[in-house]
Amino acid sequence: MIEVSNLVKQYGDHYAVDHLSFTVEEGEVLGFLVPNGAGKSTTMNIITGYISATEGTVTINGHDILDEPEEAKKCMGYLPEIPPVYPEMTVKEYLNFVAEIKGVKKEDRFDDVMNAMEMTKITNYQNRLIRHLSKGYRQRTGIAGAMIGNPDIIILDEPTVGLDPSQIIEVRDLIRSLAKDHTIILSSHIMQEISAVCDRVLIINKGKMIVNDSIKDLSKKMSGSNRLELKLKADAEEAKQMLLAIDEVESVDVVSKEDGIIDLHVYSQDTDVREKVFLACAATKTPIYGMSLIEMTLEEIFIKLIANMEKEKEEA
Repeated sequence: MIEVSNLVKQYGDHYAVDHLSFTVEEGEVLGFLVPNGAGKSTTMNIITGYISATEGTVTINGHDILDEPEEAKKCMGYLPEIPPVYPEMTVKEYLNFVAEIKGVKKEDRFDDVMNAMEMTKITNYQNRLIRHLSKGYRQRTGIAGAMIGNPDIIILDEPTVGLDPSQIIEVRDLIRSLAKDHTIILSSHIMQEISAVCDRVLIINKGKMIVNDSIKDLSKKMSGSNRLELKLKADAEEAKQMLLAIDEVESVDVVSKEDGIIDLHVYSQDTDVREKVFLACAATKTPIYGMSLIEMTLEEIFIKLIANMEKEKEEA
């Protein structure tokens, strides 16, 4: 569906995008997670043909974005971070305008515009001036514009930026519904956004890819990504040694001690070590007062990955 190969965008000595390669399969929702200034918008603009790359290729449904720009762009609908809507137009006028410039046949425009409005739930606002819409409905209008022409791929750059919490939930629900029939790339620097709607996450920092994995598998693969919060009646040092004897346990931190009760954080790479911890405690007759598995959030994983990269640079 989408193939990005060895993509580079260089400004003087600065690499905005640094040899980036990835693919997006049909029907997939890919989360493009990057901090501000890390090459997100540059990559989006290259994929959609707004700017050219210094090196590398982007192929959309078999069409090279540089050699066959019109054919490649017909396969995509793109919503930039700031929706390119015209406030003096009504919603329907704007969408008809988009259909015209996208080359939708006259006989197909009515159905295409109505379908886009129905999908984004703005049909009741079709005769309202865009300037009179809330920011959430302007965003919906922008997404409807991206859907005109019925593209296979929809690319959304920061689709919920500046929205209030209720509008964010509405737009996320809309993206989930679009995912049933479209391949979607969603770029964001908000961790909860990616976790809520995406199948896979691609994490980029300073133009370089550092992760390309499913959110679930990413958590599993991260060393120490799972934390078991454990409350025992035991000697702290003896409890640590008992837990460290379990193969999957990587480290143990004693958080607090009070009246013979200790709180520990047990870190493991394994998905769930509760059974082995229970059996180890039973074998040593160590009373368990509480046990809770806490999986690392995407935000925690992101912070840890960046920290690991900086550490590796310092050690190099």
